[in-house]
Amino acid sequence: MSKDFTVKDIDLEGMETLQVIANADKFNHWMYSTIAPFCCANILEIGSGIGNISQQFLIRNQKLTLTDLRENYCQILQKKFEKFPSLQGVRQIDIVHPQFDDVYQNLFESFDTIYALNIVEHVKDDVLALSNCKKLLKKGGNLVILVPAYQALYNQFDKELEHYRRYTQNTLDQLFTTNQFQIIHRQYFNLMGIAGWWFSGSILRKKTIPEGQMNLYNLLVPLFKILDQLILRKAGLSVITVGKKV
Repeated sequence: MSKDFTVKDIDLEGMETLQVIANADKFNHWMYSTIAPFCCANILEIGSGIGNISQQFLIRNQKLTLTDLRENYCQILQKKFEKFPSLQGVRQIDIVHPQFDDVYQNLFESFDTIYALNIVEHVKDDVLALSNCKKLLKKGGNLVILVPAYQALYNQFDKELEHYRRYTQNTLDQLFTTNQFQIIHRQYFNLMGIAGWWFSGSILRKKTIPEGQMNLYNLLVPLFKILDQLILRKAGLSVITVGKKV
């Protein structure tokens, strides 16, 4: 296993955060609908966690291969989604494995789309992470990356979740251009999330997202979606770039 991706033996904070977000159906659908236009055919998800976004694809019968670095998450995913006919499999993948070319060569140029949501910030060598994703993509395939935005927002949440950094649109775009992707879409996502992240993580110094706060936020997602549209997605708690392999 690569040392570039620090992994706790038991990911308590990560698991609790994923479970809180799992109940946020409106939020999960919002994230899915934001990236869905760029995801087609044979899709690979890097870092599926417990399948909060995976489920959005599978209930729509989209072909999807799930992956995670941790074996316990892979076991959860297999049990949770084994009855979905469009599931193509669950694999344990380290996107910065030191012997990546040897270990995963059988998957090279296999996928039409790869997406990684809130994954790249965990990886010390983020340039390598995108380079390896590119190897798994077919020519003309899309890579969709969502990461947390603005280093100024780095707080207790980020520390507990083992984030190396946060990004701007320009710094995320640079990862794509360094790896010679053609950028076809770029935006920020979830403006109103900034206030909750800052207050709970920087002021209250919580280790995980409070469940009550997430439930309230989930109810207000329809309003927050409109706000993102009004500001033309020029700011947000997360930043998204989509690149095409040329």
